[in-house]
Amino acid sequence: MHSSWFTSSLSFFFLLTFICTNSSSSTLSYSDHCSSFVPESTTTSPILRPSALNIMSSYFTGGNKLFPPKEGNQTYYFSGKLLKLRILPNYYQTTTEGVYKVKAALNILSPHQYLRNHTTSSFAGSYYNREDSLSRRSVRFVLTGFWSEISKRLCLVGSTSGAVDGITTVNLEAVLKLNYATENPDIYTGVVSGTLKSTSPVNDPAYFDPVFIFTFPELSNYNYSLVSKKSGSGTHPIKLCRMFSSVLEMQYEKSSAFLALTPFQCSWREEKIRFLAFLQNVSYVNQEFGIESTLIGEASWDGKNNELSGIACRLLNPDTTQLGRAVGDCTMRLSLKYNTVWTIRSEPKVLGQFSGYFGKVNLTSFDLLAFPDLRYEYSELGRAKNLCPVKKLVKKGNVYPLVLSDDMRFDLYAVNSKGNEIAWGYAKPISVGTNLVDRRRMVFPVDTIAPESAPEISSSARNADIAPTNISYSIIIHAYKAEIRNLFPNLNLSVDSRHRLDITAEGAYYAETGYLCMAACGQLTSNGRNTSTTFTSLGCEILVKFQFAPLNDKKGGRIKGVIESTREKTDTLYFKDLKLSSAAYYGEDAERSIWRMDFEITMVLISNTLLCVFIGLQILHVKRNPALLSHISLVVLFLLCLGHMIPLVLNFDAVFLENRNKVTNEVAVRVITMAAFLLQIRLAQLVWTANQVENNERKCVFVTFTLYVLGGLLAVVWNRFYRKYSVWGDLRSYAGFILDGFLFPQIMLNIFSGSAGKALCEPFYVGTSLARLAPHAYNQYREYNYPAYDVNGTYYYANPGADYYSTVWDLFIPCVIIGFAVIVFVQQRKGGRWILPRRFRELELYEKVAMAAGMLETLTIPRAASLPSASSVPIAGSRSVQFSQFRGLKVQPTRSSAKLRSPSKLARFGSRIVCEAQETAVDVAAVGDANWKSSVLESTLPVLVEFWAPWCGPCRMIHPVIEKLAKQYVGKLKCFKVNTDQSPSIATEYGIRSIPTVIIFKNGEKKDAVIGAVPETTLTTCIEKFL
Repeated sequence: MHSSWFTSSLSFFFLLTFICTNSSSSTLSYSDHCSSFVPESTTTSPILRPSALNIMSSYFTGGNKLFPPKEGNQTYYFSGKLLKLRILPNYYQTTTEGVYKVKAALNILSPHQYLRNHTTSSFAGSYYNREDSLSRRSVRFVLTGFWSEISKRLCLVGSTSGAVDGITTVNLEAVLKLNYATENPDIYTGVVSGTLKSTSPVNDPAYFDPVFIFTFPELSNYNYSLVSKKSGSGTHPIKLCRMFSSVLEMQYEKSSAFLALTPFQCSWREEKIRFLAFLQNVSYVNQEFGIESTLIGEASWDGKNNELSGIACRLLNPDTTQLGRAVGDCTMRLSLKYNTVWTIRSEPKVLGQFSGYFGKVNLTSFDLLAFPDLRYEYSELGRAKNLCPVKKLVKKGNVYPLVLSDDMRFDLYAVNSKGNEIAWGYAKPISVGTNLVDRRRMVFPVDTIAPESAPEISSSARNADIAPTNISYSIIIHAYKAEIRNLFPNLNLSVDSRHRLDITAEGAYYAETGYLCMAACGQLTSNGRNTSTTFTSLGCEILVKFQFAPLNDKKGGRIKGVIESTREKTDTLYFKDLKLSSAAYYGEDAERSIWRMDFEITMVLISNTLLCVFIGLQILHVKRNPALLSHISLVVLFLLCLGHMIPLVLNFDAVFLENRNKVTNEVAVRVITMAAFLLQIRLAQLVWTANQVENNERKCVFVTFTLYVLGGLLAVVWNRFYRKYSVWGDLRSYAGFILDGFLFPQIMLNIFSGSAGKALCEPFYVGTSLARLAPHAYNQYREYNYPAYDVNGTYYYANPGADYYSTVWDLFIPCVIIGFAVIVFVQQRKGGRWILPRRFRELELYEKVAMAAGMLETLTIPRAASLPSASSVPIAGSRSVQFSQFRGLKVQPTRSSAKLRSPSKLARFGSRIVCEAQETAVDVAAVGDANWKSSVLESTLPVLVEFWAPWCGPCRMIHPVIEKLAKQYVGKLKCFKVNTDQSPSIATEYGIRSIPTVIIFKNGEKKDAVIGAVPETTLTTCIEKFL
């Protein structure tokens, strides 16, 4: 009973849905267009069954008239093609066995996105807000037809509405025919292909070009019919596929052409792959699909000889071939040899040939590919030993990096004889002894493809660090265009091209002294916009030397080195010495820096809390003595208000925007800063109400403002001669210096008014002075106990970018702060002009006497009719006359000041938070040269990319922040990371000179960049601008 009820209800539901959908579908006749492909049949009953007919593909061509033409005043961004076919629940059995009636929705997205702006306004029309957003046009066909399980064919007819010219809407009617993979698929029958054609005449406005559709599914029962059958060693299919995904350069008729190899199915047991090969003119994987430029094929892997052999076939137009077959001629051969020996003169790149009707074409890979048997062979150790004298131990007790540690990898920059930077790059070890240490950082990690028996670095090798150790290095240096001719004076190099120096070196590392000396071979690569890439061999007459900084140097140090040419100066390949330098940021330094950041955040919290207390005490003081309000300088309060307000404005979202992922201490710091700011505003309001800007205050404003402007001009002039920071950076430091001297306007007001009143209470101006003095004392401690690097975002207290910090300034500024506090203290007891010469102090006394005389003149004493004689009046009976308000003779200056030095960037970014972030972290996907364009440049969402390297200390600190942002902005922002060691070409293209660097892309364009391990709020602020 229940079963019949359920069946009746289900039938009613499908019938109702079918009637409703048919009422809005096209009246296009199925039999007129599909009878010869899948004959029409009478439906019987609806069924529920999962459909394997759904497809999603970016491999299609045609259909240009489906979308209106581009507007000339509109900005478009290519985001890739996409086609989706989804079978709807309307699935019916028919009287013909194996034939079903189906209904489907076909969505075709435009390959281009465009900027669309819209305006919003308030209810009263008080504001207008114009916002830009990316939009993407799409066409959705509703189709109905029949599917044959026997012939594996699908034919559907239907329609949609579209604006062919952007204005006129027409009814687009079409027929979709698809051939699916057969039961026992091979290279010819394992492809889904078909067409979407318009049924309208060519001259009709509703006509559009045919769409040719391809899909290459992964089939479990696929039959490899083109390559020989053999038993493989059982490499995991995913790992096997990763080995062969690469872009190969084709040396064909001196033109720049590339073959992008993309495996999409791999056989575990047989070690065979199915692949697509794209012929293109760019050196990255390009998703622009074309029938003529795309090949499909099979290949087998020979693990003994490290060789991949395959056959490639052309794709055909499925509309012009018999039975709709999409694969044609299979006469092209592909042979790739993977080198397993790495020497100073040759790298383990892929070499091979691609042959066919066009002849033979040589192939070469761009990237280093690691395989289980890859090894490094030394050949220049003897020459290195002769060129490198043994260095004596200079200072006992120093500890240098272990030869197998990540501290041996570093960024570097080169300077000329004048000290100007002329190039930048990085150095990384290739091998230590007989062990290859760079496997994990190559394009395809050897760990993912090596068997379990792959050799590992032994513990004895890890501990053998005192004796000299054979080592090889890869050094990449990018020279600036303007300096290339000075660097290579004997080569005729173009300043319009980009030049890269690739050096492979081998020699010995002395861990006892931190000395590294190697013989090297070099190659200069030049790449211009309108010229092909050229390679100039510099030979092997090169010497490379590095001196590492000690690990136990608390102040940090620098890795210094030089690259020398041992050739004669008249030799064509001679180049000038390259002096190299790098910040020695070791792993231990990173751990100590995390502790330092925790301590600095605690110092900020304490400092801000105490400032709130000091300001509160000053407010109580003036409420008890309201007559003192007129003696407090408004300039002092204005400066202190700005000191609190600017950090709040720069981090407004950290205080008000709700975010569960905000670090607690970060919000606490902002809230306390807000409290101090509000208290300061309240104090300024009280003073403003009582003061009303007297003449003495105007004099104070004029003098202090003039001096501040002159000081700012001096800072700008100083910046022109000593450009340590930008002009804006020097002005920021100068603003911090003004805040350090916040008592100066109060001193000037005391002088002009001659006041001796206790306008400022001691806790206020002494406590605020100590809050300004403490960062300079701490900076001296930090300078001698922690390495100093240009990573501004890691300083939360005593930020070098927000004040003048150095040994001299840290001595001078505290003396100024203490001197000003002492002057105010004495002024409030001996008078405002106490610091002036005596004659000016007498002028203050004259003013007091004149004031007293004026008050006496205003007094009226009644005349007595008769006065007794003096002798008749006892002295004891005389009374003194008291003037209750005679205190006016004593002018009391009142001072009020509070200063909070609050860094502009505060974030809780310590070791504990890193641990918490890891507990809830989401994986941030890595991108490289192969998928950079598809993942980043063609993304429909804004993309945040972190450029990092495994040996980078600050990178380890920012990883949890990036992972937290990836989780926070799921669906709104994509987050990726790029290993600069694996993808140096990407880093070079976007000018990455230091890491970590975070770049935000939108619509394929670089929008913003943030350098350094900055706090989360900084990145959030940048992200919100582009969402």
